[in-house]
Parts: sequence; C-alpha cells; structure tokens
Amino acid sequence: MLLTFFQFFLSAGAIYLACEYFVNAIEWLGRRLNLGATAVGSVLAAFGTALPESAVTFIAVVFGTTPAQKDIGVGAAMGGPLVLATLAYAVVGLALIFHRHRLERETLQVRVDHARMSRDQAAFLLVFVVKVALGLVAFAIKPWLGVLFLAAYVVYVWREIQESDTAPEEEEIEPLRIRSSVAEPSLGWAALQAVLALVVIGVASHVFVGQLEAIGAALRWPPHLVALLLSPVATELPETMNALIWVRQGKERLALANISGAMMIQATIPSALGIFFTPWRFDGPLLASGIITALAIVFLWQLFRRGAVDGRALVTVSSLYGVFAVLVAAYFPH
Repeated sequence: MLLTFFQFFLSAGAIYLACEYFVNAIEWLGRRLNLGATAVGSVLAAFGTALPESAVTFIAVVFGTTPAQKDIGVGAAMGGPLVLATLAYAVVGLALIFHRHRLERETLQVRVDHARMSRDQAAFLLVFVVKVALGLVAFAIKPWLGVLFLAAYVVYVWREIQESDTAPEEEEIEPLRIRSSVAEPSLGWAALQAVLALVVIGVASHVFVGQLEAIGAALRWPPHLVALLLSPVATELPETMNALIWVRQGKERLALANISGAMMIQATIPSALGIFFTPWRFDGPLLASGIITALAIVFLWQLFRRGAVDGRALVTVSSLYGVFAVLVAAYFPH
C-alpha cells in the first residue's frame, strides 16, 4: 500500500510538471500559428489534454468485447464533463483566491470575456441535452446521429478560431522551456515540447488511474463506484492542472477557455464514438451524472451571463459533485 501511495503522488507530480511544459509549449504554438488567446486554450490545449480520456472511450467502445467493457467507455464520456463542469471550475476559483495577493488583485473578479463564456456554456448545454436525451431512447437510426456530434465539434472549432478575442502578441509568454535561450523559438521546437509533454502526461495519467483504482480496491469500494467517481477525476487531471498553472500566471482567460474547450470535446467526440459502437442507454448513475452536469452548466451560464464572476462563486459549483458522489454511493452500497 505504501508503494501505491508513492506512485500515486509521484504520478500526480509528474502530471503537474508535464503540464507546466505543455501550457508553455501551447502558448508558443498559438503565437507561431497566429491564434488568439482564447483559441489557444479552447482548441489547442483542450484537444491535447482531452486525448487520454478520448482514447479510453475509443478503446472501450470499439475494442471492448463485453457489455461491461463498453459501459466503461460510456461512463468516461459522461464522467468527464461532470468533473470539468464542477471540480475544474472550482479549482480556478480556489487558485484565484489563493494567488490573489501574488497577482496584486483588489477583487476576486475573474478577468474573462463573460459574454463569450456565456455563449460557450449555452452551446455546450444544447449539445449535452441532446446527448443525454439519446441515452433515454432507442431507435434504428440512432447510431448515425453520432455524425452530428462530430459536425458540432467542427463548427465549434471554426467559431473559436474565427472569433478568438486577443492576438497572441498581446500575451506575455515565458521562454520555451527546452529552448530557453532563444527569444523566438520555431514552430517545430514548440510542437516537439508539446508532444513530449503529452507523452509524459499520458503515461503518468495511466499510472495515476491505476493507483487510484488500487486505493479504491484497498478501501473495498465497488468497481463501479471507483469508475464513476474516481477515474473521471484522474483523467481530467491534466485540464485541472493547466487551469491551476494559468491562473497562477494571471491568465484565467486561458484556463477557462481550456476547460470549456475540453468540455465541448467531451460532449461531442467520445459521445459520437459511444453512439456509433454501443446501444447508448443510460442507467440511474449515468442519468444522474447527466442531470447534475446540466445543472452545473446552467449555474455557470447564469454566472457569466450577469457579466461579473467572483472566484468564490466558481468554488460553490463543486458542491454538485458532492451531491453526485452521495447519489452514486447510495446506488452502489458496500
């Protein structure tokens, strides 16, 4: 058990360190590709950090040979958005509170394009409601509807790039870690650092999930409880780490864009795979995760729609994950 905890904390530290390199590389990639700040977070960073959990869904639903294995993929497609909509946003609020004096902020107001974030929440909610509704019904052409989710993500990426709000030159970027002596590193070096960081993130995330499952087994938690509560937290750890790093640097706009972009990926690509290759039918815990995620998004939409978001308000959304934990624990008693 001691070795398990050692590997648990070692892998978490490796993920955080790799995310430091990843966000640094992503900002330089955005500058070299002439992308605005929001698109850097919502498209480049989100796509990179969403690869591990998307791979989990892909392997489970495409190569899974039993209903239980395919259910793991569906659970990953539903658990990811729940963690992002609750815990990841709460981390942004906590980081802002913790680093307030370091950032010389007089208030805890989040510096972000509130109208844009409000539109992002509304767009995600629309896609997510359709995704959950499809899990409640069965009909012949349902597998073909997965194409619509892929198309929705293409439209989202196009809109993010077209409407990116700030030119990358306006953002101060730290020197590229692997070429710190070069003032303007090339696209190739930035891409290399991003890929290497993603490899470390992927390997460390795999180890982290394994240790989390071992801890759950040692505590005699049912496998379904671990899969629904703990595994999504682990697979969404890179996005959460990115948010923590960017808020510490005073770039909460990038942090929130990364979270909203990752949520849109989770609402579309893994969902499309699940709809293509599984019956996509929800049981009680999956439906509960969908309802609570939707409630969290409605809460966030209202916050950003008002035009002023306090870091403490973002922290409160984490309580909904606590509600889900209680419901799942009651559904899967020891």
